[in-house]
Amino acid sequence: MLKGRDPRIDFFRGLALIFIFWDHVPHNPLGQITLRNFGFSDAAEVFVFLAGYACVLAYGKILQGEGYWMASLKILRRAWVLYVVHIFLLAMLMGIVFFANSKVETRDLVQEMGLTHFITNPQQALTDELLLRFKPNLMDPLPLYIVLLLGLPLVLPLLLRKPLAVVAASMTVYLLAPRLGWNLAAIADGVWYFNPVTWQFLFILGGAAAVHASQPRAPDTRPLHRQPVFIAAATYTLLAAVITLSWRWPEIHDAVMPAVISDLLYPISKTDLSPARLLHFLALAYVTAKLLPGRAWTQNWLARQSCRMGRYSLEVFCLGVLLAPLADMLNAQVNDAWPMQIFSALLGLMLMAALAAWLEFNKHLDASRQRQWVAGR
Repeated sequence: MLKGRDPRIDFFRGLALIFIFWDHVPHNPLGQITLRNFGFSDAAEVFVFLAGYACVLAYGKILQGEGYWMASLKILRRAWVLYVVHIFLLAMLMGIVFFANSKVETRDLVQEMGLTHFITNPQQALTDELLLRFKPNLMDPLPLYIVLLLGLPLVLPLLLRKPLAVVAASMTVYLLAPRLGWNLAAIADGVWYFNPVTWQFLFILGGAAAVHASQPRAPDTRPLHRQPVFIAAATYTLLAAVITLSWRWPEIHDAVMPAVISDLLYPISKTDLSPARLLHFLALAYVTAKLLPGRAWTQNWLARQSCRMGRYSLEVFCLGVLLAPLADMLNAQVNDAWPMQIFSALLGLMLMAALAAWLEFNKHLDASRQRQWVAGR
């Protein structure tokens, strides 16, 4: 039987939302401390993996308790909600970007946000929006999530019973997709920036991790320095951090990086989820899970704020998408002075946390009214 909600999942999902927001505000100093600066993967991998984990936990319990068709119906209903949110979010984003662009004289925010297609061909852009072919910057994760969610009913029953078989099939598709050119069509470069055919593997791995975590097993009581898998994962994570930091100084990187390793490592494709990125995320996730066992650490005040944001990830993500161009506009008004950049980044974070707190308050208020109504009957 699958376990209930895990606050650690909410914490890291909330942290990923913060990183996504900071990473998409140009020249933001706080963007220098996000995950992408210390390894091959970034917050996108965290978001997709945890989406798979959370979806299998939630809909797997529904399947076990209410049956396959009810679980499938709720999955498809959620996918429809995400699709409608995507359409409205894109319309709001375009309005904000056009407004911000009228206030900024030094840069073309419409071009930077990938909205030129709407200016040059609005009728086709509307059609492409409905078909998920038109995805401006910041909007890519939501269509990816929609497609992955639509595929979940096809694999969920087998994933709960035979997770290794589903992982093996998913890995086969992941390895074949880049070689055979499997991807979905889009405007601009012609394919989705996040290739669902490859990123589905990370989503499935998240789901398999949820199934694995629900199974009883004896903990490994050996010290971490005597666990070979931990040592290998920590070593790879450290090497990835060193290589990523060396990109800041190309001359040093080219001088110390052996040609053999360089040929094997590059290019590190985000579109097709390069094996280097995938292995880095998995290694980082394993090391983090070993260093932060249990759930007690999620009870401190800062961790609870991130957990709350993670519980309302859709709403907080949408707000972050809308805040990013506004923060960029504020920064551009003062020629990207670093005090304003830090202020706008922290202000956006506080607004995202405030939205999560408001949603939590309304949820408790509705629950209280429900209890009062039941008691008064």
